[in-house]
Amino acid sequence: MLADVLHHLEALVSFDTRNPPRAIDTGGIFDYLREHLPGFRVEVLDHGDGAVSMLAARGQAARVFNVHLDTVPASKAWSADPHLLRVAGERAVGLGACDIKGAAAGLLAAAAVTTGAAAFLFSTDEEANDARCIKAFLARDHGFSEAIIAEPTRCEAVLTHRGISSVLMRFRGHAGHASGADALQASALHQAIRWGSRALDLVEAESHQRFGGLTGLRFNIGRLEGGIKANMIAPDAQLRFGFRPLPSMSIDALHQRFGTLVEADAIEHYEETFRGPPLPLGDIASAEDRRLQARDLAEALELPIGNAVDFWTEASLFSAAGLTAIVYGPGDIAQAHTADEWVALEQLQRYAESVARIIDAPPVP
Repeated sequence: MLADVLHHLEALVSFDTRNPPRAIDTGGIFDYLREHLPGFRVEVLDHGDGAVSMLAARGQAARVFNVHLDTVPASKAWSADPHLLRVAGERAVGLGACDIKGAAAGLLAAAAVTTGAAAFLFSTDEEANDARCIKAFLARDHGFSEAIIAEPTRCEAVLTHRGISSVLMRFRGHAGHASGADALQASALHQAIRWGSRALDLVEAESHQRFGGLTGLRFNIGRLEGGIKANMIAPDAQLRFGFRPLPSMSIDALHQRFGTLVEADAIEHYEETFRGPPLPLGDIASAEDRRLQARDLAEALELPIGNAVDFWTEASLFSAAGLTAIVYGPGDIAQAHTADEWVALEQLQRYAESVARIIDAPPVP
């Protein structure tokens, strides 16, 4: 089966699905998928701005496999053409090979050697934190109760991961000469730095929190800009930050805390630009109950269970919509988004074989 997986992966990597710019339409890679899923009912939807989804179904499956086809942009550090798959030793190297076109190739290979009911959902908006494909799918009467979301987990079922929230803040200042006694309070940049110091203290204070093998609150200030020159008080400043909470943490409560770390008149604008819920979603009790349901599914499918992870996946969207969701795919997240991204051949073969086994296995009682 590995030869078939590599054949498909070579073709899938050759399609430019970088996101951004997400210059993707309903042809190209989707024509290839249609061609290699004979006997499947296929529905392709264009959600705008390069966000395209394809649902391929055979029979009446209760479980849907999901994989995103978009990739990050290729950096200049690549040693060869990123859209030309190279097999070197025990690795397949190519843009998206690890994250996560290797799984898409595995689904095609598994479909060809099985006859059981199966459903595959392909999407193209994961890398831009723009989940319009998945949200549109979940808003419809799809009929699925379980979802297996492909991300690089070394072929281990992941049941728990953090949520994610990204924020844009603007700080208000008063322009003036930097020699003034009021510069410490009047500068928007000073207010932003003051906020950042207090935010770091807040995050440190949450280091004792735990859930499902994860500890503390992840936080990052990604960008700070503003001001004009050293001898002028900065009249404005803009800051972008993100945090990744545990499933047991309230994202809304954290926003309330982050938004009140400095005087209210110093903050001109506070906007959440993206939110992804944790996996699973809920208070401590309900989140744990959902985690146990996902564990039962992984065990019934005979998938090894891995540790919780710090990165976010769209599995949380399926879980929040009421499906029992697990994250399972070939590759290691350490290779994702890197120059000369690669996936181990053994992982590709293991994933394809496990999908084939699951498709043709009797329904889970």
